[in-house]
Amino acid sequence: MANGESGVVAAIFGEDELSEVSGVKRVGDYVEITCGCTSHRYGDAVGRLRVFVNGYLEITCECTPGCQEDKLSPSAFEKHSGRETARKWKNNIWVIVKGEKVPLFKTVLLKYYNQVSKAAALKSQSGRSHRDEFVRCTVCNKERRFRLRSKEECRVHHDALADANWKCSDLQYDKITCDDEEERGSRRVYRGCTRSPTCKGCTSCVCFGCSICRFSDCSCQTCTDFTSNVKV
Repeated sequence: MANGESGVVAAIFGEDELSEVSGVKRVGDYVEITCGCTSHRYGDAVGRLRVFVNGYLEITCECTPGCQEDKLSPSAFEKHSGRETARKWKNNIWVIVKGEKVPLFKTVLLKYYNQVSKAAALKSQSGRSHRDEFVRCTVCNKERRFRLRSKEECRVHHDALADANWKCSDLQYDKITCDDEEERGSRRVYRGCTRSPTCKGCTSCVCFGCSICRFSDCSCQTCTDFTSNVKV
């Protein structure tokens, strides 16, 4: 489908649904909208949000003319903007509706993202959950726990695991420093398996890939392979 044609997108977003949203552009299998995230310190960081027909979201940052940040997840864009109260991207990222900044969660733009997330969560709850995982700090050599109960938490762990220089201070959502004690071994055996509290890994808590722990905007081989297989 050529750029500008709205056949596929119109099927999921009617003209009336987006008529009051500013900066809308229909391109092939996605719709692009001007968005932003406001930091009290740095002001507004503006970007272009892409909403795909399969529910995936990605943002190209335009905070400065030379910014090279492209294909960011909403949570990554929120962090890049310098937003002080991160981890609430649905509330903190906005679009312009009737000339006013409106949080994403109050718009129709998350309708298909929420449907995909809900379906993935139900699939996970029906047979498999994600157990807690640990990543070792490259500075203090202590292992830190990551809870994987949501897509956002899975992304934090995914990015930390991929970072060869990950350190405690990078874990922004839990205020942990290298000075904090490492979890005792007796505590670390409890990793959130719904089948057995001290499970060492089973089909109920070890996931080999699902839409919660794999990401379409990530270029690593694991995510790329999963996304390709899903599309097939």
